[in-house]
Amino acid sequence: MAKISMRNAVAELDGDEMTRILWKVIKEKLLEPFIELKTEYYDLGLKERDDSNDEITYKAAQAIKRLKVGVKCATITSNAARVKEYNLKQLTPSPNGIIRAELDGTVFRKPIIVNNIKGTVSCWKKPLILGRHAYGDVYKNCEIQTSGPGKAELVFTGQDGKEIRKTIMEMKGPGILQGIHNTDKSIENFARCCFLYGLSEKVSVWFATKDTISKTYDGRFKEIFQHIYETEFKEDYKKNDIEYFYTLIDDAVARVMQSEGGFLWACKNYDGDVMSDMVASASGSLAMMTSVLVSPDGVFEYEAAHGTVQRHYYRYMQGEKTSTNPVALIFAWTGALAKRAQLDDTKELADFAAKLEKATLDTIESGIMTGDLAKIASPAAKQVLDSWSFIDAIAERLR
Repeated sequence: MAKISMRNAVAELDGDEMTRILWKVIKEKLLEPFIELKTEYYDLGLKERDDSNDEITYKAAQAIKRLKVGVKCATITSNAARVKEYNLKQLTPSPNGIIRAELDGTVFRKPIIVNNIKGTVSCWKKPLILGRHAYGDVYKNCEIQTSGPGKAELVFTGQDGKEIRKTIMEMKGPGILQGIHNTDKSIENFARCCFLYGLSEKVSVWFATKDTISKTYDGRFKEIFQHIYETEFKEDYKKNDIEYFYTLIDDAVARVMQSEGGFLWACKNYDGDVMSDMVASASGSLAMMTSVLVSPDGVFEYEAAHGTVQRHYYRYMQGEKTSTNPVALIFAWTGALAKRAQLDDTKELADFAAKLEKATLDTIESGIMTGDLAKIASPAAKQVLDSWSFIDAIAERLR
């Protein structure tokens, strides 16, 4: 059988640990036998990022911008233990944070639904889409650890030399300080991306902050969202019988847990980081969630919503074949290929991406799955396979 051609490449960003192992298997078993795969490859493994002082990460971000489509494996964001384990020069920043800042995009995450996997929130009948702002806040922060008493101040010096100065705290002893920021432009792009995505999916948009406490910072998010909605999207939302709804973040959480889903929940950066994992886990598994970073100028980066599966990687290094769920990694590839096909008008590639997704879900619905899904499958799983055998089963169904 002739392989499917690609007109243009996608930017391929390799990652770390167990997901890096499975990334290679997915390419070898599910993609390369069927497609003349065109990628521009960047190794974003932790050591490579450290050796290049993250130059490789910025190059990868530029490639995504240039090619319009990227696909990314999960990567490690280092901590003190990782510095020692990998003999790093320094604590490396989040590669996702760098890429999100470079693209100034919004991350949309959506559960992958299969009929025999029952989530833990019984009232959710429709996928709950989560839109996460992908710039600023704690992911681009400045931190200080103080050794003794002193005055902590927040200072802004304008280009005209004028200062705005506020006392944060009169420190009575040692402590910690953190400064975060955002920009009107980024918040405006976040709002537009969310409203456009809601319109394209024909779903209502919910947005929540804590503006009662953070009256200036969170309050600015609320003001901008309302302005963008009123001036650019209100009429289209009415025509499509969908709405924009704002509430406090704690009220939103309570409402979400009693809703049937089927809407887009827009969250600030940290809220989205936490809540996307909650939604994924409650929907069945962290490995059953799609994730796409969308920039306002039409650039798309697809990735797995979960981490590098460190615990399974250590077991794999001891010779064990683990039952790690590869579905989110597969759907990162299918999302990127489908978008490449849409931009290049290559129907055969689009059809292949859809068939690979269907083969993956049909395999699970036939009772063949990995261990994480077997724990919550109803009816019970017929076969619980390691990752390699599970990918082989998908490949056989795909053929």
